[in-house]
Amino acid sequence: MASDAGIPRHVAIVMDGNGRWAKRRFLPRVFGHKAGVDTLVKTVLACADRGIEHLTVFAFSSENWKRPTEEVSFLMGLVLVAVEKYLGRLAARGVRVRVIGDRDQLSERLRQACDQAESNTAHNTRITLWVAFAYGGRWDIVQACRAAMRDGVDPQALDEATLARYLAFGEAPDPDLLIRTGGELRISNFLLWQAAYSELVFTDCLWPDFDDAELDKAIAAYAARDRRFGLVKNAAPAQAAANRAC
Repeated sequence: MASDAGIPRHVAIVMDGNGRWAKRRFLPRVFGHKAGVDTLVKTVLACADRGIEHLTVFAFSSENWKRPTEEVSFLMGLVLVAVEKYLGRLAARGVRVRVIGDRDQLSERLRQACDQAESNTAHNTRITLWVAFAYGGRWDIVQACRAAMRDGVDPQALDEATLARYLAFGEAPDPDLLIRTGGELRISNFLLWQAAYSELVFTDCLWPDFDDAELDKAIAAYAARDRRFGLVKNAAPAQAAANRAC
């Protein structure tokens, strides 16, 4: 696994600061979102170059629906533009795209764009880009519980491993490293279950300014951490290895 060499296997990012980036340049907020998409594409490829296997980004949260109607409409349209502009480039570079979130809230056209992104890249194995769109950590846990109930899982048999399989991206390992840009010190309902033992890195860098140097700084901070997964420092090696494998 990549994490054995000090490189996290799975990185998650809260891409914050697009609006402030635009405001500092006396531009409308939408320009920040456009710049943020360009940064995302660069970051995906940078992660792939470093051997990271999974990248999950918080593209649009459950709470973002409360933003001004004009901004929400722009963000929906930006998804369509991004798929058309960048999907071919990402697919050619070995990127597999998966979209997680409540698709029932999306328009038919947006659902088709998500399906297209997934189907056109399904064969790729270099890195998986998980796009959390119309996603919230609480929503994820609730929908997982409902799915388990629909499948008739016995409540007495419902343990952490079983419920985890019903989460929005149950096939992916939990994030090793969670980065938030923009200077805020919270995870904002992102991957509440999966980030239980993630290493957290917060940076004042606004998302459109996030570059290879910022990514490497976050990875270096991760590599310097002593990850114990809730164990005491002198825990048995076999138990520590079992936790790392989870």
